[in-house]
Amino acid sequence: MVQLVRERIDAKGLRERIARPEDGAVVLFEGTVRNHSGGRTVKHLEYHAYESMALQQLEEVREEALRTHAIRDIGIIHRLGTVHPGECSMAIVAVASHRAAAFEACRFAVDRIKSAVPIWKKEFYENGAVWVEGDTMGL
Repeated sequence: MVQLVRERIDAKGLRERIARPEDGAVVLFEGTVRNHSGGRTVKHLEYHAYESMALQQLEEVREEALRTHAIRDIGIIHRLGTVHPGECSMAIVAVASHRAAAFEACRFAVDRIKSAVPIWKKEFYENGAVWVEGDTMGL
């Protein structure tokens, strides 16, 4: 289950769609917009994507997480358009019998999305804007 959305992400709804009674661990990651970056105040972000390719690659990330981690399921939602500080820009739910696998799969998905999926972020400040390269170092 992967989605690109232009409205607020319902992380709780994603959790409810993915989690089942047999899951001993449910890891929910919410990436939120910070109000600062590089010493500047962030007014908002804009996320853009090559949507058909991004959806395909999000599904590939999902399938790889399922193959390589001992999880039952994983769901990914990424926001497009304007996102303000405090709002969720990406939600991932990984479910498994045990917590280690769910945490590892969630981290794997975040890192892979930031490095490989064609979603681009532009930060807007009081005095300008910049495109931000994807990275996994701050996660």
